[in-house]
Amino acid sequence: MTGDGNMTIKVLLVDDERLIRAGLAAIIEAEDDLTVVGEAADGAEVPDAVKRLRPDVILMDVRMPRLDGIQATRRILETVPEPPRIIVVTTFENDEYVYDALKAGANGFLLKRTRPEEILQAVRMVTHGESLLFPAAIRELAARHAPSGGADGARWHGQLTEREADVLRLMAKGRSNAEIAEDLFVSPQTVKTHVGNILAKLQARDRTQAVILAYETSFITPG
Repeated sequence: MTGDGNMTIKVLLVDDERLIRAGLAAIIEAEDDLTVVGEAADGAEVPDAVKRLRPDVILMDVRMPRLDGIQATRRILETVPEPPRIIVVTTFENDEYVYDALKAGANGFLLKRTRPEEILQAVRMVTHGESLLFPAAIRELAARHAPSGGADGARWHGQLTEREADVLRLMAKGRSNAEIAEDLFVSPQTVKTHVGNILAKLQARDRTQAVILAYETSFITPG
């Protein structure tokens, strides 16, 4: 991906079904700012493909016969410096594999029935790394796995300033930096600083990871 306004986002497709890969490739290659740099039929092939092709985004099936998307995500994050953004693709919204993939470090997920324009939007969104993908669905997954009445959030809750706590709650609602800035009457740059501080204090890789951790530790409660 180039650093100017005419960047081309490089996408790697990973799915054991050839027709799924072909359909995604057709959608992506029709766009001027996106290109498919490679395909893989199993998660075991992904780390080497990433090192060779240097994609910006991976669209990865969460369920594959040899190595699934969860294990592939972990391997990429453990072995690849400056890893690409990862979107797991699934048939079912409430797939337990999806939650495990998000915990492993995936940046978001898509349903296989998602409309083409939403797939393209998702790829562009995770490339820029600001907003969560489908925050309502991610919140639902996280809420289902949240502890009942646990207070583990106190482990890091006290490290956040009051404003950082406000920002984290808005992040959990899927608000962008610009939207959070508008809600809190501060500048987008100030919000960006707060987000960076939150990720550092929670030791979270990105916004998705931060929101999952906030639910799991009861900092944010379902509802």
